[in-house]
Amino acid sequence: MTLLDNVRVGLQRQAGLARQFWLPTSVLNRLNDEAMGFLDLVGLSSQAHRTAASLPYGHKRALELATTLAMHPKLLLLDEPTQGLGHEDVLQVTELIRRVAQGRTVLMVEHNMSVISSICDRVTVMQRGEVLAEGSYAEVSCNPEVIAAYMGEADEELVA
Repeated sequence: MTLLDNVRVGLQRQAGLARQFWLPTSVLNRLNDEAMGFLDLVGLSSQAHRTAASLPYGHKRALELATTLAMHPKLLLLDEPTQGLGHEDVLQVTELIRRVAQGRTVLMVEHNMSVISSICDRVTVMQRGEVLAEGSYAEVSCNPEVIAAYMGEADEELVA
């Protein structure tokens, strides 16, 4: 399927057309403008008629966001959105998340500290299923318990 087709599938649900598989193209084409808007938001509108399978990995992540946004979610849940990406793609996806987060609530699990520091308003650090610290990135990154848990404590015998 093309990028446009993929986003349009998300819009079909919102339009009450999700279970109507054999609709005429003219009915589905009514969703094209809105679908293109979501593709534009994630920077893929110029590739709307390209097949999704032919996209590079970072652009597939952007398409995933566009299809998700097409369903008008109240909350976006992102699980390690930059995992497996090269440095350039990490920057691109980080900026993309910043753009799509405008006016939306985003809950994200992420281990890339530069991503967290650049886009998160509130950070919750967990260890073994327990909340270790909460606050701004500046607050939690200086928290001694967080430092000990994630950076390790210096062995005093080795330091002496």
